[in-house]
Amino acid sequence: MRFVAIPTDVARAYQAGGADANGQVPERQVATGDGNPCRHCLGVIPAGAEMLVLAHRPFPAPQPYAEVGPIFLCADPCVRGGGEGVPDILASPDYIVRGYGADDRIVYGTGVVVPTGEIHARAGALLADGQVAYVHVRSARNNCFQLRIER
Repeated sequence: MRFVAIPTDVARAYQAGGADANGQVPERQVATGDGNPCRHCLGVIPAGAEMLVLAHRPFPAPQPYAEVGPIFLCADPCVRGGGEGVPDILASPDYIVRGYGADDRIVYGTGVVVPTGEIHARAGALLADGQVAYVHVRSARNNCFQLRIER
């Protein structure tokens, strides 16, 4: 099981001023250092650093289940994070963990709010289901996309 950040080519396009999922240029703001997780490096953007705020659709194409929502991103190029361990950006007490099929649509009945310490186990159980191609971790309070988990 791998925790996967948004692809580098997508991050670089946003960092170069490319349009977000709503067709807008990403907003530039200054990070507060608390609650500003970069979806590319999977680290917290340091206080005082420039960051981007933009609408992101973590799906290959628009369709009814392709949710669009706000994310933060380091304004300057950063190294893509991810791997086998739960990334540091998952610091809230709980998250939505939801399975998606190969058609990029929600697999009904898979979404549940779990304590952060149970993300790995819940994702593993979902990925054991042949209907689930990948899993999203999303904010339990705002439904913001955090990262993807793959086999």
